Amino acid sequence: MARSAPSELNHWFFLCVSCLSLNDIPLFYAAKINSVGCVNKLLSCASTNIFERGALGETALHVAVMNDNQDAAVALMDGAPELINEPMTSELFQGKHKHFGEHILSFAACAGNEDIITMVINAGANTRVQDYRGNTLLHILVLQPNKTFACQAMDLIMAHDAELDQSVPLDMIPNYRGLTPFKLAAKEGNIVAFQHLVNKRRVVQWSLGPLSSHLYDLTEIDSWADGLSVLELIVGSHQREARRILEVTPVRQLVSLKWNLYGKHYFRLLLLLYLLYIGTFTLCCVFRPLKDAPDNYTKSELDKTIRVQKTLKESYVTYDDNLRLAGEVISVLGAFVILLLEIPDIIRVGAKRYFGQTALGGPFHVILISYACLVVLLCVFRACEVQGEAEVMAVCLVLGWCNVMFFARGFEMLGPYVIMIQKIIFGDLTKFMWLSFIVLIGFSTYAIPPYRSFPITLFSQFELSVGLIDLPVEHTIITPPIVHVLHCTFSVVSYILLLNLLIAMMSDTHWRVAQERDELWRTQVVATTLMLERRLPRCLWPRLGVCGLDYGLKERWYLRSERKHYWEKTTTSDRSTDNQSRSKIHLSKPLSL
Repeated sequence: MARSAPSELNHWFFLCVSCLSLNDIPLFYAAKINSVGCVNKLLSCASTNIFERGALGETALHVAVMNDNQDAAVALMDGAPELINEPMTSELFQGKHKHFGEHILSFAACAGNEDIITMVINAGANTRVQDYRGNTLLHILVLQPNKTFACQAMDLIMAHDAELDQSVPLDMIPNYRGLTPFKLAAKEGNIVAFQHLVNKRRVVQWSLGPLSSHLYDLTEIDSWADGLSVLELIVGSHQREARRILEVTPVRQLVSLKWNLYGKHYFRLLLLLYLLYIGTFTLCCVFRPLKDAPDNYTKSELDKTIRVQKTLKESYVTYDDNLRLAGEVISVLGAFVILLLEIPDIIRVGAKRYFGQTALGGPFHVILISYACLVVLLCVFRACEVQGEAEVMAVCLVLGWCNVMFFARGFEMLGPYVIMIQKIIFGDLTKFMWLSFIVLIGFSTYAIPPYRSFPITLFSQFELSVGLIDLPVEHTIITPPIVHVLHCTFSVVSYILLLNLLIAMMSDTHWRVAQERDELWRTQVVATTLMLERRLPRCLWPRLGVCGLDYGLKERWYLRSERKHYWEKTTTSDRSTDNQSRSKIHLSKPLSL
């Protein structure tokens, strides 16, 4: 294994801080300069405290291992074997902080010396040691910046651990967040470590010339029997690199099978049902119970209302009324179904993540829940004969039909553009509205006298800012020059500056989303597939893959794929590398998203 040190910044930080105490602690200084004679003499001295800690909670063995001083480390382990499993006590080295772990063996693994790793393990270090967050050595290695070296260290540690004949493999041990090293690699977007662990679980079924067939273990990947699967973690991760794992075998093939065999058909059926539902609600709103306004009905001189809402008793008399009643019952029941489906997911995922992530359709969930609540409110209004149904109905219709855009994620041509709209509305447009509101407040105060009230002033100024109306000019009235100055300033700031800033922001968002088009589309497909898989009965969504018992393997589920190697133009020495870098995966029935 090639020697590879951790990141230079972290390494020098550790050394600089530790050096503050090295000169004060002779055993630390001897370990740092790799002086075996001094280490042995100090260990034989009764006044030496072998458990003495440095400024960062390190022991002398930590210092020797971190400085890659094998001789001093051997002397310390021989003279003070109690230090083997002593952890760091500083918070800087606990859990994920600086990615070194807390124990000697994790430091040795991060330092990258094969001899020291083997020596520490042979001296009695526990290969399954966990830090205060439950991270094992493999978790620590997943977080290392040097991914190639980390994979080599994983192989070495797992080989030593396999000799212990444990019932649970080392790579299946979860930390206290329920993440195994495999799942942590997916969440952090470490494609190299993820692919490496996938290949270690891969079983070669047969090989014939350039063709070979493999069985890929779907344990922890498939969401069918795992509530915290790799697919769930990828969809919920904020790392862009995590989305690229969806291109890795067998994740890509599994997602493709789920979507093409079941997902897209169920999703489009759901689209059809929703269109029928929202169409029924729309008809109920169009033919809502109204009657001619009585002669004495008037609220003000400006109120020209000619039709008003019927009372509850008058609303359900004729056959047409009963037909509308059936549609209204369907609308209300549909609203309750929406709430019953959405609320459990909010509790399971958390409101911040559920509503905030565009891949999960967050804004559309807000729209859908708001729509359902307003429909229930409409039912209450109708039962209590409260006036004001028209306003609530108008909002319901807008929200209900806007939610149809959610189903665009089922089509590759439209899906990325829906995400683009979400990002523009809840990113660029939100920032623009805050800036515009501040400008409108400032410039509306000077224009209050000519208007009836401040809200009317504010709205009129907004119309002016976006060019909906022109400023009325009365030439027979002398206008102070300051009014023209302020109006011109307002037009420059709001119409020229802010609107062009919004256009520039939206162009930048469009460019960024366009770069991630395929990744976002695939992530939407996975999120939609997981949603359907959770909500549909098991009988409608069979488990994909083959059971390992059919092939004499463990009771796990596998996905078979065929690989064709391209090595015709390579020499014998280059074939092993060429097989890894230039290979194609073929399913027996190729499927694409």
